[in-house]
Amino acid sequence: MIKLTTIASDLRINALLCSSAAVLLAATASVVVPATAAAATPDAFDVRGYNGEAAGDVSATEAEVAPASTTLSRRGARSAPVTVAPAPAPSAPVSVTPATSYNYYVSPNGNDSAAGTKAAPFRTLARAVKAVRPNSTVWVAPGTYSGGFRNTVSGTSGGRIYFVSTTKWGAKIVPPANSSGDVAFDNRGSYVDIIGFQVDGSNSQSGTKWRYGIYNGGSYDSIRENYVHHIAKNIPCTSGGGSAIGADSYYKGVKAEIISNVVHDIGPAGCHFVQGIYMSTSGVIKNNVAYRVAEAAIHLWHDARDVIITNNTVTSSGTGIIVGGGDFYFTTGGANNVHVYSNIVYDNKYGISEQGRTGTSNTYRNNLVYQNTYPWTLKNGLKHYNTIAAVPGFTAYSRTGTQNLKITPGSAAVGRGTSTYAHPTDIVGRPRNSSTGFDIGAYQH
Repeated sequence: MIKLTTIASDLRINALLCSSAAVLLAATASVVVPATAAAATPDAFDVRGYNGEAAGDVSATEAEVAPASTTLSRRGARSAPVTVAPAPAPSAPVSVTPATSYNYYVSPNGNDSAAGTKAAPFRTLARAVKAVRPNSTVWVAPGTYSGGFRNTVSGTSGGRIYFVSTTKWGAKIVPPANSSGDVAFDNRGSYVDIIGFQVDGSNSQSGTKWRYGIYNGGSYDSIRENYVHHIAKNIPCTSGGGSAIGADSYYKGVKAEIISNVVHDIGPAGCHFVQGIYMSTSGVIKNNVAYRVAEAAIHLWHDARDVIITNNTVTSSGTGIIVGGGDFYFTTGGANNVHVYSNIVYDNKYGISEQGRTGTSNTYRNNLVYQNTYPWTLKNGLKHYNTIAAVPGFTAYSRTGTQNLKITPGSAAVGRGTSTYAHPTDIVGRPRNSSTGFDIGAYQH
């Protein structure tokens, strides 16, 4: 059961939770399968990028893809709704995993009474989570799947569990006909990777409306390259909160990775309790894009500490990045040893804000912070360094419409980032290195 915690209203924070036993040891890095590894005759389980290119092929067009428009309300427009296109999609292939001992397959043409093999796949993710064990991969073919399932099985440091959409964002998780819970993909296991899914909460049906997209309660888990949008848009604004992607410490989960995800249109307009990327534990938040979030695009709270926040691009939200601690589960020290580097924080009410209890070892360097009503709010006498205050130079930006947040060659973000804590690649797999210069934000130019 998910426990919800009410937090101080003046800090306007949501409550997120979690579960699962905490297991220690480091996460296994993902690898990209070379293009030559793809089968000569593609099938639904060939690992492919958003535009259909084989894994490892980044030569396909990088033009942003705007699916059919959807009507929604934005923060700041508290009356009439506006029509916007959902988030543009990076074309880089989904990263995939090392070989595992056990492999299960899920397809829209499958059957939950089948064996879960490639030839006889399951139909639902709910069935697949009942089959997994340590050292497993669940391969999910493109198609639409009902959400509202929970994984409670943990992998090990040497035998992780991987859930992989074989085409990036091709496996789409949507609300079921009659929802019994408020979470789309609920992971309580440790040593688990969730890679390349789309979570689309725009078409709620009957039952409980989703407040959470991907919720993570385990330790040493990795949530990467997912696309989570239109979550908690039509819920009452209460201290029960909500978020697109969350990693929580309530059941002592530690060391979460949230990397290269796209998040947008989260929460009812003006609601201070619904967040984009929410973390209440230790870990990293890198290379993500988040925009049109009711409150914070990126939010640390509860027991959050020892967090690296680098190369994210956040816009059009109540707050860009909140670093804070309070309503503690197991600690009392507040958010400390948090490093916020090379992020673009643009066109929010608040830019980068420390709230609640924070420590003296937080650092802020090489961020582009511009056109926020209140750009900086730091505590304990802390300063920010090498900050750029300039228009970021996006390919296309509209607060209420389609956004293409890739930076142009003339952007003030080009070459102004730092290598410190940078992920080796950007959100679409381009290398970040000294020869091209380290750019600020999720996209390398």
